[in-house]
Amino acid sequence: MKNNKQKVKKFWNEVSCGEDLLLKKTDKAGYEDQANERYRLEPYIIPFAGFSDFPGKKVLEIGVGLGADHQRFSEANAILSGIDLTERAVMHSRTRLKLFGLNSDINVGDAEKLDFNDNTFDLVYSWGVIHHSPNTQIAVNEILRVLKPNGSARIMIYHKWSVIGFMLWIRYGLFSLRPLMSMTQVYSNYLESPGTKAYSIKEANDLFSNFTNVQISTILTHGDLLTSGAGQRHGGLFLSIARSIWPRVFIRRFLKNSGLFMLIDAKKN
Repeated sequence: MKNNKQKVKKFWNEVSCGEDLLLKKTDKAGYEDQANERYRLEPYIIPFAGFSDFPGKKVLEIGVGLGADHQRFSEANAILSGIDLTERAVMHSRTRLKLFGLNSDINVGDAEKLDFNDNTFDLVYSWGVIHHSPNTQIAVNEILRVLKPNGSARIMIYHKWSVIGFMLWIRYGLFSLRPLMSMTQVYSNYLESPGTKAYSIKEANDLFSNFTNVQISTILTHGDLLTSGAGQRHGGLFLSIARSIWPRVFIRRFLKNSGLFMLIDAKKN
């Protein structure tokens, strides 16, 4: 398990999520451009995170990445803490907030072993992070532990039965003459960092079974629709051809519940 976590850390410490695709300069203008592109590609982040809902409240972000969401929480006057498994992401987020005159307590940390007391936070927020952790259930248990009673967890994890998952299975399973490859193998080996996981709605409900008022939805992403060049690992002729023939109208109409992103909003008793 320790070696698996080191592999995950190495992957994301080489290039933080979106850095090579969205961040052109590490100055104020560069970070502004990155945020604008992030929210253009993924506008559903803003209503889901509810950045302006927590002024004066204690908020923890798990997996700060390049810091765009962290900046939004800080601008909304949350009492803010953030962790990331990688030094690179911590550096980016600290640099970003300093450039904008904002504050947060940002440190290297492990989602499976949060260095915070029980019942500390009003909100724990994490966008596309804990499915990379070797033991996601332990990370969810830690989120529950550090939340205050009646606190909220707003978490995005990957949805197993997604268009992206099917596309990866075609490329690395069917076209590679390995049609029996499972979706677990597809996500673990070919999506992002080694060991990446994705969950069915039932599996997500099981993960969050100790929470109350668990609300789960899935959303089609720019990746499912092939409307962007974003993707940490993928490119080449196959993807270029797929983009030109991709049946986006069909997907939006008949596969609207088959998006990669699973949005979970859950409460602590």
